[in-house]
Amino acid sequence: MTDTHLPARLAEVREEFLELPEADRLELLLEYSDELPSVPEHLADRVDMYERVAECQSPVFINIEVTDGVVAMHATAPPEAPTTRGFASILVQGLTGLTADEVLAIPGDYPQTIGLTRAVSPLRIAGMTGMLMRAKRQVAQKR
Repeated sequence: MTDTHLPARLAEVREEFLELPEADRLELLLEYSDELPSVPEHLADRVDMYERVAECQSPVFINIEVTDGVVAMHATAPPEAPTTRGFASILVQGLTGLTADEVLAIPGDYPQTIGLTRAVSPLRIAGMTGMLMRAKRQVAQKR
């Protein structure tokens, strides 16, 4: 993966994980799960505005808004799925505020580069990859 298209926030997240010993990375992911922002009030009861991420074993739903070329990502993930919730949190925090072009330029293999491939199952990494791909598709459609 080349870093030329990696937004600063996602690069910081990756460095944060890679600086830790592998044994501590899962704990950092769990910290991110506690930081998943709440969905905005105008979307709180609008399940029709969310897309289910089928690649996730847990019920994860995302919504992308693009306003004046700037992306806002919203996601819901159950508290009893902290790993998935952590991945959603990383993406929500990393994509929100970027331009549509910046989101579309994020390498698709970003989830494989943050140092968690041995700490979590391949299905969980596939779930984060699915979230990213669906977010990018929604951005492309809405920009």
